[in-house]
Parts: sequence; structure tokens; C-alpha cells
Amino acid sequence: MTFQLNQAIGKVPSNGNPVVANRYGADPYALIFGDRVYLYMTNDALEYDGNGVVKENTYSSINKIAVISSSDLVNWTDHGEIAVAGPDGAAKWATQSWAPAAVHKVIDGKDTFFLYFANNASGIGVLSSDSPVGPWVDPIGEALILRSTPGVEDVTWLFDPAVLVDDDGKGYIYFGGGVPEEEYAEPGTARVMKLGDDMTSVVGTAEVIPAPFMFEDAGIHKREGVYYYTYCSNFYDGERPEGSPPAGEIAYMTSDKPMGPWTYHETILKNPGYFFGVSGNNHHAIFEFHDVWYIAYHAQTLSKAQGIANGYRSTHLNRLIHNEDGSIQNIEADYKGVQQIKFLSPYQRIQAETIGWSAGVNTETGAALGERRVSGIDNGDWIGLSGVDFNKGAVAFSASVISLEGGGTIELHLDDPAGLLIGELLVPAANGTEKQMELKTEVSGAEGTRDLYLVFTGKTRSELFKLVSWQFME
Repeated sequence: MTFQLNQAIGKVPSNGNPVVANRYGADPYALIFGDRVYLYMTNDALEYDGNGVVKENTYSSINKIAVISSSDLVNWTDHGEIAVAGPDGAAKWATQSWAPAAVHKVIDGKDTFFLYFANNASGIGVLSSDSPVGPWVDPIGEALILRSTPGVEDVTWLFDPAVLVDDDGKGYIYFGGGVPEEEYAEPGTARVMKLGDDMTSVVGTAEVIPAPFMFEDAGIHKREGVYYYTYCSNFYDGERPEGSPPAGEIAYMTSDKPMGPWTYHETILKNPGYFFGVSGNNHHAIFEFHDVWYIAYHAQTLSKAQGIANGYRSTHLNRLIHNEDGSIQNIEADYKGVQQIKFLSPYQRIQAETIGWSAGVNTETGAALGERRVSGIDNGDWIGLSGVDFNKGAVAFSASVISLEGGGTIELHLDDPAGLLIGELLVPAANGTEKQMELKTEVSGAEGTRDLYLVFTGKTRSELFKLVSWQFME
């Protein structure tokens, strides 16, 4: 069997966007904890018609939230999916899970994490955990916000939450969207409401945020005492008053209080179609990490590269800059993305599902609770890691693998999948029974800071093996 390197699709070296190419992920929301950024995303999954052809995304069967995290903003660890809604989900009363929002709060001296989600457009639920990656439970066994919640009776779409824990520990939830009949300019469907100290209850009455041409996608961040409410404008194609947000763009309002009153400013992010040639809805989250501000948003770049841009979205990252007067500069969305903010150390154990770039591979959940691994490894597939700091040099490489009937080799290359070969690790074929094993090989030539590529080769057309984790030795 001849060897040929497979090509990266969607996210290609040295670009940072979309942030991952082994899965889709829409409606991103960021949580900062333990020197990592966790991105929670609507788990877009391909839908097929009766002939096996990919059809337009209906969102109707999405009941999971995908989670990835990174400490450097270029190499991302895939934590898999949270089973949120449906018979197998934590919130069995819900049917869908869209547009997550996640937040951390110390309650009774304990780190507690909350994951808010939209049950389609009919209500908002909440899960809780003692870890940003779960396991998650439904602490109240029902929706947090419904039509019966005071102040939301006239909200067209009860969805798209964003949550703020203020400096005093008080929580607020922002949500809503939709356009009542012919009410494009002032839909009146954006809301803000106080959360209880437990973060799983609401207090008082939801208040209207008078967001011009509001459509969906609540966002909230606080900087230097100013609260920024951000949202996506609607797609009304008629004449708009001067100063109104154009269709399908991210706009912002400010206040000196978390519940308003609010002042409208302008839009800061055009529709994805302007940048990437494929339009659709616009959804974002703004966050600060190591004193730098970023915006996460989605676009159909991966599915476009795959030739199936039918509403399947992927998360992107770009810088967001506040001017001295507090206004926000226009964001230039692109494929390049953001700079890597720290190098990756190869001398600590790296989970295999930590990926900068890839070709052909998938990730899956293993038998052990929370264990992930790289799967779907075929001849010519590869994983790339950006900015790996070998320092004065590595002398050995070890990997935890699961042997399969195929077996094969992990080739270690620098700077390119076909770059300098620094070592090879033989993975034996399984002899009837799959088993996990630790393998080791010598390496030479790995010094300084380089991009690293794990290239997988084998002589069969079946899956070669699964990769759990790896590490170099100095």
C-alpha cells in the first residue's frame, strides 16, 4: 500500500481558524478557569436525507454541548460532548440544547460550574458540576426560565443565554430574541434578570433591554466599570434609520449598571458572509484572557471547505480591542486567528486529543470515565502541534496507544508533515485482542521551539490504532 499524506481541511497550518477541524461547534461561549479557556459550543452534527446526502442543518436533533479547551489559544484539547437533553441527558425534561453559556462561582468555599442552555426557543435550563468538563447534573429538574417567568411573556424566543457574575458575586442572566410581527426596529425581545445566589434560580422580574433591531445572541462582558451588552441584529431588508445596525451583525450597548439603562453604540463584527463568502446567523462571546480581550464567533468555514456549507458552523477566535474611550474597534474576522500565547511543553503528558492542526482523524470517548482518545487513524493521517518547546533537546518519545488489527507507525516530523524526521514509533498489530500499551522510541534532532507533526502510516486500509497520550523525554 503506497503512502500519501492526507490534507488538512478547514484549519490549515499555520492558521488558527477555525479553532478545530475534527468537529463542528457553533454559538461559542468562553469560561476562564485554571489558566485555560474552555469553549462550550452547540454540537452541530451532520443531518442526511433518505439518499444519504447531507441536508440543511435543522438543529432539531441537537441535544449535546461540545467542549474544547486551550492554554495557548492555538492547540486545543477536545473534551467531547456533554449529554444535556433527552432521555440520555442530564436534563431529561429538555429536548434540545442550543447556545450554551458557562460560568464559575465559588459557593460555600467550593468551585462550582454552571452551564446554561436553550431548550430550542421555549426556555432556558441549567446544569451544574464541580469541574468545567463535568460530569454534569440537573440541580433543579426543570427549566430555569419559562413563559411563566415574570417579565418574559412577550419574548418571541426564550433562548441564547449569557451570564455574568459581577465583582460583588451577584449573578445576572441575559437572554431572548426574535421579532414580533412587523416589529423589526424595536423588537423588545431582549431581557436581563437577576440570578439567585445559588445561580440556579431567578429573582424578581426580567427587564427589557431596548436593543435596536434585536434578533438573537445575548453577550455580556464588563471592563473598567462599564457593562457591555452585545447581540446579533435581525435580517430586516427594508430601510433602517441612520445609525441602526445593519443586518446580521454583532452590535453593542453599554451601561454603568448590570441591568441598565443602556446606550446603543454601533456594530463591531460583520456577518460571516462578508469575510468568508458563506452567510448565516452570527453568534459570539467576548472574554479576557491574560489581560487581552478576544471574541469567539462562528462561521461555516469547515463545512464550506468540505463542500457541505448547509448551516454547519465552526468556532473562530480573533482579537477584540477597546479604545481608550471604551468604544470597541471593528473586528477583522479571518483564517489567521490569534497568536499563540505560550509554548507547549512536550515533557509533560499530552492528551492525544490536543490538536493544533489535523488531517483525517477523529476523537472519541474511551471506556474510562472522561477518557478521550484519537480515533479514525488511517494511513497518511496526522496531527500537528504548534509552538512545541523542546528546549535543549529531546532524547526519547513515548505514547500510550490502543493496538488494533492494522498496526502501524507514528512518524515524528518537525515544522511540516513531511519535514525533518526525528523518530519513529512502531505500533504492533493486535493479536486478536485490542489492548492499551505504552511504547517508547529514541529521537534525535528535536531542539528549540518547533511545530511538531505526528504522522500515522500503515499497510492496511483499516484503522491502524488509537492514540491516547504521548510525551517526550529530555
